[in-house]
Amino acid sequence: MERLWWKEAVVYQIYPRSFKDSNGDGVGDIQGIVSKLDYLQELGVDIIWLSPVYKSPNDDNGYDISDYFDIMDEFGTMHDWTQLLDGLHVRGMKLLMDLVVNHSSDEHAWFAESRSSRDNPYREYYIWHPGKDENRPPNNWRSFFSGSAWKYDETTGEYYLHLFSKKQPDLNWDNPKLRHSVYDMMAFWLDKGVDGFRMDVINLISKAPGLPDDGEAGLRDGSPYFMNGLHVHEYLREMNEQVLSKYDVMTVGETPGVSVDEALKYTGTDRRELQMVFQFEHMDVDAGDGDKWTVVPWTLQKLRDVLHKWQTGLAEDGWNSLYLNNHDQPRMVSRFGNDGKYRAESAKMLATLLHTLKGTPYVYQGEELGMTNIKFSSIDDYRDIEILNMYEERVTQGNADPGTIIEAIHTKGRDNARTPMQWSAGPNAGFTTGTPWIQVNPNYLEINAEAAMSDPDSVFRYYQRLIALRKQNPVMVYGDYRLLLEDHEQIYAYTRTLDEMIWLVALNFSESAVVFDLGGGYVGMKRELIIANYPEEGMESGRLRPYEARVYRISP
Repeated sequence: MERLWWKEAVVYQIYPRSFKDSNGDGVGDIQGIVSKLDYLQELGVDIIWLSPVYKSPNDDNGYDISDYFDIMDEFGTMHDWTQLLDGLHVRGMKLLMDLVVNHSSDEHAWFAESRSSRDNPYREYYIWHPGKDENRPPNNWRSFFSGSAWKYDETTGEYYLHLFSKKQPDLNWDNPKLRHSVYDMMAFWLDKGVDGFRMDVINLISKAPGLPDDGEAGLRDGSPYFMNGLHVHEYLREMNEQVLSKYDVMTVGETPGVSVDEALKYTGTDRRELQMVFQFEHMDVDAGDGDKWTVVPWTLQKLRDVLHKWQTGLAEDGWNSLYLNNHDQPRMVSRFGNDGKYRAESAKMLATLLHTLKGTPYVYQGEELGMTNIKFSSIDDYRDIEILNMYEERVTQGNADPGTIIEAIHTKGRDNARTPMQWSAGPNAGFTTGTPWIQVNPNYLEINAEAAMSDPDSVFRYYQRLIALRKQNPVMVYGDYRLLLEDHEQIYAYTRTLDEMIWLVALNFSESAVVFDLGGGYVGMKRELIIANYPEEGMESGRLRPYEARVYRISP
């Protein structure tokens, strides 16, 4: 397998609004990030993925862009952004920008022109359609943010498509002028020195011809008609040919609903599309009937089966993105670990999983501290449009029990990941001197960067060790993956092998001590402990403690 810098890197995602506020207005900003570059360098990460900082009215926290060529006032200026880029580059780090081009803001100049008249030159930059009889939307697709995916616009008497918020109209990728406007914008940022793009819901850009209804009457999912659509690979190959192939950059596509076979079409070496994708299959192991808000218990068997399928499916071609949380997902230690008694142990165990599987690991801000979910008691404390729209639809307009819905939000809501970064035990966790845009998690008094960096046994220091090991040991990046104990209910175990080097990874996903017996060809082999999340004192060869993680080098 070809050795490439973006395979060997560790990515750190920053959600700017919640990272660090430099001017006391309660909102994180670019200068706040600049002030913490030494922190990121000490952690050892290679690439910073920056969630959107472009001009935006913030209906969806920056994922509704009104000007792709400028910086949001709350976050700073283009000069601040250049200072950030230079600060990263001088430290040997790279910058990955968010590319949000399935949709724009309805306050973008393109959309203002598009809605002004049916014969405006920008009309075809978006997806407009007359309604059905009796003033009904063109089809029955449901928005990801609740309700119909269509909004009637009185100016021209037609509907526009918005798969997300009504303030996020979908761009019409079937229009070559729109595509080339996007490519020009990408080149603008690449020429400034950006090192790549994370592409937001990029597999939704091609909609089915005719925009058909999805099955029965009533609002329906609609995804068969806009996920992995007819022309999506054609458009991505064109994007690669026109722009990406001219730069040495990293690309990762967010691709909900993608299968292993489909992912190979996006990421296969000879396909010339993307380098890797974010798949969501492992993010659905606790979703009942495919509904995010119907929370069901997950099992290690379900999680391991998904991860194993992707490890083996992309073993020869393509490349995995390794993540367990981000700005759209709850905190991983609360979801897949134990955020109480064994918070530190389970945070380290989950980190061991992410950094020893084959692929590029993504660390979400605060993950390296073991930050946890938040449990706001009132819907009024939440800020996320997805949460607020869902609550309005199911509780205010429907008959769902408010307590049940709040519990689901506590478990799966996106604001779990968006509470301010916990820098210290000082006021507002050291995030701001003002009033934070969303409340700080009260556990910042115990969980914060200042405390973590002064504790050699902290979650932060464990991440630091894992990242350093990855730089020193190619087996962590390029080694073949082989599953062990495939039916074990508590242990996820596997080997990574590169040439003569064999590493054995054993992870206890339970809060109980577990007998650890590999048997077979591993009996009698020598084991050299590489890293573990418990001290060696008290370590037993045939027993894993609660949430224990061990990585061994094994040899005859």
